[in-house]
Amino acid sequence: MNQTLQAIPIFNLSLAFIPALITIVILYKWSLNSTNALYAVSRMLVQLLLIGYFLTYIFESDSAGIVIIILAIMVFASSWIALGTIADKRMQLYKHAFVAIAIGGGFTVLLITQGVLTLDPWYAPASMVPIAGMVFANAMNSVSLAAERLNAEISRNVPYDEARKIALQASLIPVINSLFAVGLVSLPGMMTGQILSGVSPLIAVRYQIMVMCMILGSAGIATAYFLVTVKPIFVKDKSN
Repeated sequence: MNQTLQAIPIFNLSLAFIPALITIVILYKWSLNSTNALYAVSRMLVQLLLIGYFLTYIFESDSAGIVIIILAIMVFASSWIALGTIADKRMQLYKHAFVAIAIGGGFTVLLITQGVLTLDPWYAPASMVPIAGMVFANAMNSVSLAAERLNAEISRNVPYDEARKIALQASLIPVINSLFAVGLVSLPGMMTGQILSGVSPLIAVRYQIMVMCMILGSAGIATAYFLVTVKPIFVKDKSN
C-alpha cells in the first residue's frame, strides 16, 4: 500500500472528456440546452486549472488570514449559486441562504477540523480548504433543491408548513441516497483518492465516515434553517 499516486499525462487526461462530449452531443440531438452543458464543462476546466495554481500558493503561504478569506468567499459564492433555481427571488432570499450556509456549514467545519481532526495549526490550509469546500458545496446543493421545491409547492397552493416538509425531504434525497450507496455502489472521492495514494482502506474508511456525516449534517442544518427563516417572504408573496 505504498504506491505513488500516478501523475496523469495531458493526453491521457483528454480522454476523460470523451464521455462528457458524448453527453453534450446527446443533449444537442434531443434539442436540449447543450450550449449550457458545454459552457459548464469549459468553465469547470478553467476554474480547476486556476484553483490548482491558487491552492499551491495558499498551501505554501500557510496564512490564517488567507484561509479565512477563502472560507468567506466560499460562503458568499455558494449562497448566490444556491438561489439560481429561483432567480426571481434571489435578492430577497440571499441573506437567508447566506446565514443558513454559514451556520450549517460553519458549525460542521469547526467541529470536524477542531474536534475530529484537531488540525495543527487550526487553519492548516491543506485540510481546512478541501473540507470546507465539501461542506459548503453540499449545504449549497441542499438549500438550492429546497428553495426550488418550496417555491414549486407554494405555487401549487400547498400550505407552508407542508411545503416546508416536502422541500426538506426532497433536498436531502441525494445525500440520503449516497449514504445508502456508499460501499455498495460507490467508493466516494476522498476514500478513492486515499486508497490510490497508498493509504490503508481501513484508515480511508474512517475518513469517509467522517465525510458522510459532515455532508448530511451541514446539508440538513443549513436547509432547515433556510426553510424556517424564509417563511415570511413566501407567505407574503402568496398573499399578494
